[in-house]
Order: sequence, then C-alpha cells, then structure tokens
Amino acid sequence: MQSISRRAFVISAATAGAAFGLDRPLEFVGRAFAQANSGPEVVKFKVGDIEVIQMYDGVWEKAHDPGFVKNASLDDVKGALKAGGLTEAHVPITFTVTAVRIGGRLVLFDSGTGAQLAPTAGNITKNGLWQAAGIDPAKVDTIVMTHFHGDHISGLMAKDTNAPVFPNATIHVPADEYKFWTTPTVTAGAAKRIQAVFPGWKSIRQFEGEAEVVPGVKAVNTYGHTPGHMSYLVSAGGQQVMVLGDVTNIRALNMRNPGWHLAFDGDANLAETNRRKVFDRVVADKIVATGYHWGMPGAGTVEKDGSGYALVPVKA
Repeated sequence: MQSISRRAFVISAATAGAAFGLDRPLEFVGRAFAQANSGPEVVKFKVGDIEVIQMYDGVWEKAHDPGFVKNASLDDVKGALKAGGLTEAHVPITFTVTAVRIGGRLVLFDSGTGAQLAPTAGNITKNGLWQAAGIDPAKVDTIVMTHFHGDHISGLMAKDTNAPVFPNATIHVPADEYKFWTTPTVTAGAAKRIQAVFPGWKSIRQFEGEAEVVPGVKAVNTYGHTPGHMSYLVSAGGQQVMVLGDVTNIRALNMRNPGWHLAFDGDANLAETNRRKVFDRVVADKIVATGYHWGMPGAGTVEKDGSGYALVPVKA
C-alpha cells in the first residue's frame, strides 16, 4: 500500500445515449450559475442502474499566487485558464458534490462547504439544493468521504455548534486519512476542528485499504493529495462510475496538465502518479467519472488529449 509520511503534509436522451451510453434523458434542476462553463445547480443522470446526482456548491475565486502551481509559472497558469474558457482574473475553483442511488440506497460522497468557506460558495446550503435534488439530510444514512480538506467536510457540521447535519448517517472514512488528521501534532487546514469533533462521533466508521465500503462502492487508492485520499468505483448492472474527489483541481489546470504540482497536494509526486494511473484506467475502461472541482456538470468520460487529459462532459 502507498503511504505518505506525516512530515509530507504540513442532456437530451439522444445526446446522452450517443455520448455515454446513458439510458435516460439527463434531468436538470434549478437556475444556471454565472461561470464560463455555465450549467444548472443540480444534475441527475443514469449510467445503467446507477443514478448520479450532482449539486453545485459554488466557487472560490482564489487570488493568484505564483506558488500555487509549484512547477509552472503564473503566466502558464493564466494561459491555461484562458485556454479552458475561464477568467484570468483569479483561479475559479468550483465545488460539486456527488451522490448516487444504487440498489435502493442513496450514497453521498463528501458534504460540500456548508456555506462556511468562501462567500461565493455554499450554494447547497444557501439555495436549498438538497431539496431540489430530492435529498433529505435527516434521511441520509450513508456518507463516504474522499478526504478531510475543509471544502469536503465542512458540510457535515453546523457552523457554530458542530452539530451533525446528517444525524442518521454512517460516515465511512479512509483509516489512513482519519489517523493523519486526528493526530494532535497536525495543525494544518481543518485539523483542529476534526480533532475536536470526529473522535466524539459514533457515526464514523473507518475502513482499511481498497475495501468495498458499502455494497457496490469500492475504494480506489489515490493517495497523494492527502495521506489517505480515496476515489470510489461505483458498480451496478455491469456499469460503472468513478468518483474521483480531488484527483485533480479544476480541469484547465492539472487535468489538462497532469504533471502540474498544486500547492494543495501534500505529496505532489504521488498525487501525479495516481492521477495518471486512475485517468488511464477510466480512459481504457470508458468509465464515466466525476470530479469535485470540475464545475457542472462535473461528470463525463475522459479522453487522452496530447500530453494531458480532457473531459467529455455530460451535456443537455
């Protein structure tokens, strides 16, 4: 098993069918949001027996920082944003939460920002997208976490009280990720909040390695972004969907340029190795993939594109 030391981490039916082999029209709910890649706030589609639900949780308009991509210049970053049809004024880091319905079970992957981070994020909470997506937080019983960065875990906890937003859910977490962030000497990011809250929650279940977390959902090791970052292969009826979490940031950056090392990656070399490995897998097997920072719709098939990769997104 790969490991990271603690030191390393201070659509219309016709279009859908032709593009992805989907067997039903895509369902779009809610108003469009203002981005270069505009789209709805909620998207639903099916891959075989798997229903995929995606909710747009807004954007962080991150100020430019010459150190953000460690091995590319600021001009290179701005050029990549422009080539991707995005603004060059800042880095528009979007947030998209994915859930699936499989075998009669709803599985939520990560929880969004909980309207606790950037003022331009938190749409799921602020705009009532749980309801628009047909999800009642009180009835969610299965949550699977990719990793513990604040934009993924904040939606689990009420802002002022840390009370659980999903009171009846079992929260499945990678054991290596949990062990790292609950170590008292770790202080980066959301560590102190995690250390204060998670050990007291009986709802958290740790799993080891590439386990089948719940029926039809198997963990896939994509360590590097964090010490225990996991992706998940969802399987049903001979069809598959890969939930990639933060294997990449926004597509224009380290999907198009998989060798770029972003400051958010704790072990950038390992993150790159696993990024290329998992992308080659979804390309070869034609697996529909989802990404947390891919905008909306944040899903599609992946193709090789020169020295990088490109998403062929789900389209209306």
